[in-house]
Amino acid sequence: MLSERQRMILSTIIDDYVRSAEPIGSRSISKRGNVGFSPATIRNEMSDLEEMGFLEQPHTSAGRIPSHKGYRYYVDHLLQHGTLTDHELNTMKIMFAQRIQEMEDVIQHVAGVLSSLTNYTSIVLGPEVFSTTLKHLQIVPLTDTTAVAIIVTNTGHVENKTVSIPEGVSMLEIEKIVNLLNNRLKNVPLLQFKSKLYNEISQELSNYVSGYEELLSVVESVLQNDEKDRVFLSGTTNMLTQPEFKDVVKVKSILDLLEEAPTLIKLFTPSNEGIAVKIGTENTLEAISNCSLITASYSIGDQPLGTIGILGPTRMEYGRVINLLNHLSKHLEVVLGRWYGK
Repeated sequence: MLSERQRMILSTIIDDYVRSAEPIGSRSISKRGNVGFSPATIRNEMSDLEEMGFLEQPHTSAGRIPSHKGYRYYVDHLLQHGTLTDHELNTMKIMFAQRIQEMEDVIQHVAGVLSSLTNYTSIVLGPEVFSTTLKHLQIVPLTDTTAVAIIVTNTGHVENKTVSIPEGVSMLEIEKIVNLLNNRLKNVPLLQFKSKLYNEISQELSNYVSGYEELLSVVESVLQNDEKDRVFLSGTTNMLTQPEFKDVVKVKSILDLLEEAPTLIKLFTPSNEGIAVKIGTENTLEAISNCSLITASYSIGDQPLGTIGILGPTRMEYGRVINLLNHLSKHLEVVLGRWYGK
């Protein structure tokens, strides 16, 4: 599709723009020792690349910047993965050498290391977020108006929250709902809990309890806390350091998205694809339509367990991030293999 010269010019523009965040002109490209073309020749090729949609011209007299299409071509055809630096390798080696007792600590460490090495936002979903099922639900009254909602999972994790008892709802009605939920939702993955709650069980509940909707919202609120505890974020404010995100409204929509655990879980559902790169508008969520999201699923055998991801500007160091995610996901699989005895 592109000539060798066009491929070289596109690659050079993207590499320079990632470093500088400034539009790239033909003269600056011609001064590079490995180019060997005049500014006029480069300018003509840049115009052709712009016509084909690989470059954009932000201002009339400015140089060019890559478009989302240009980044996609770069990632698919021009990317040089290179190797990790000694500092990156040592940082990860030290992290995985630590004797960490809790799975949550392992995942949190991975998120922290990844954000510090890249200066982007890292998002990691632990394996339990996909495999945890409900073992038992209990609502214990404290007073006439408050109770403690308790959820016990198959992993032994206990989640509890003090909740308000809806006015007019008796403890007998609460017991009916709890018994029904325990009967119908035992061993159901927590990720499917909400949809089953409203799509399959709510109609049946309406036959037993008049104020069941309020009680369902109480149960759902406890589950949402459980989901949030299993989504590990690091470097959430790193977006603020990127020149592309000086627009406060744009940044706020991204930060708001990072607070929505259920949305992130759906976005990061693991697969057997390995590394996945979504650039700009390839992301279906409008809040990150000007970002790039790179994810790597980690597995034990053929069973995908979780996902590591990096969210940053489209002006991202793709090769370096992909290398880091590859390395971290492979090491995490080794740690999890020991953890789960496989």
